[in-house]
Amino acid sequence: MSKTNPGNFFEDFRIGQVLRHATPRTATIGDVALYQGLFGSRFAVQSSDAFARAIGYAAAPLDDLLTFHIVFGKTVPDISLNAIANLGYAGGRFLAPVFPGDTLSTVSEVIGLKENSNGKTGVVYVRSTGYKEDGTEVLDYVRWVMVRKRDESAPAPEAFVPVLPKALPIDSLGDAVPFLDRDGWDDALAGSPHRFGAYAVGERIDHVDGMTIEEAEHQIATRLYQNTAKVHFNQFAERQGRNGRRIVYGGYVISLARSLTFNGLGNAFHVAAINGGRHVNPTFAGDTIFAWSEVLEAGLIPGRDDVGALRIRTVATKDRPCADFPDRLEGGEYDPSVVLDLDYWVLLPR
Repeated sequence: MSKTNPGNFFEDFRIGQVLRHATPRTATIGDVALYQGLFGSRFAVQSSDAFARAIGYAAAPLDDLLTFHIVFGKTVPDISLNAIANLGYAGGRFLAPVFPGDTLSTVSEVIGLKENSNGKTGVVYVRSTGYKEDGTEVLDYVRWVMVRKRDESAPAPEAFVPVLPKALPIDSLGDAVPFLDRDGWDDALAGSPHRFGAYAVGERIDHVDGMTIEEAEHQIATRLYQNTAKVHFNQFAERQGRNGRRIVYGGYVISLARSLTFNGLGNAFHVAAINGGRHVNPTFAGDTIFAWSEVLEAGLIPGRDDVGALRIRTVATKDRPCADFPDRLEGGEYDPSVVLDLDYWVLLPR
C-alpha cells in the first residue's frame, strides 16, 4: 500500500463530499512582512498597529487576502493537486479579522461536478471555509477548478453545476470590521483624502503603476502558502504541458492587483466579499501587471454609520498599461492582455 498522496483526480470527487484539510497554520508577523515584500501592499490598517488601534482594532489585522492565501493553500493537496487551472470564485465572505498568532484551518465541501466534453478533465466546484482554532469562521468562498481524470474511460458522475450568487447583498457585509472611530482615521497617514462619498457609480480608475513578477517571487508565494499544485512549482512536469512552463498562482495575481489599487483606492481598507472572479489568461514570470477598476455599486450597510461599501470590478492586464481601460473586445472575448477580472466589495470610512 502506497504511503504517498497522488492527490484526487476528477473521478474521485462526489457531491456532498466533505474534506477536512491537513496542517493548520499559525499566522505570524513574519507572514505579514513577507506579504508586503511579495506584493507591496500599503493599506494603513494592515500596515500599522498604531493606525489600527486609533480606529478601534486591537492591533493591525492580517491583510484579507493573506487570510485568503492561507485558507486556500490548505485545500490544494485534496482539491487541485492535479488541476490544470483554477477557473473562478464566487460568494466569498470575510467573516472575522485575523491577527498574528491566530491558527487557521480549512474544511471544504464538494458542491458541483461536470465532466468536460473531451472526457479527459472535469470541473469541480467546492465551498471552502476557514476557521480559527476556537472555531470562529473567518472566510468562506466557492471556487471551481479544472481537474485531470486519472482514467479517461472512467464513467462521468451526473453533472451538477451549482447556482451561485452574482453578488452578495450589502447587508451581509461589515461583520468582520469593528465600529470605526472616524476621528481616529487620519487621511494623510492613510495615503488618500478620498473617503466613501468621493466615489461615484460608473467611475473608472486607472491605477497607473505596474509591477513585474519575478520567478523567485511567485515561487516563494507558492511555497509560503503551501500551494502544492504541480502547474505552479514543478517545471519538470510543466515543461511537457500545454504552456511549457510554470504558471503563476492565481491568488498571486489577485494580491498584486489589489495592491496596485492603493493608488486610487487608498482608503478601501477592507475586502468584505469576493462576488466573482475569473483568471482570464495565464500569467508567467516576467509579466508586468497593471490594473484598472470600475465602481459598480455604492451603498450603506444597515446599522453602520462609520463605513460605506463600494462594489468594485478590478481588471488586471499583463504587459499593457490601463489608461484606456482594456476590457472585452467587440466580439465579447477579452482583450488578450487581460489576466484577471475580479468583482468584490470593499469598505471605506465615511
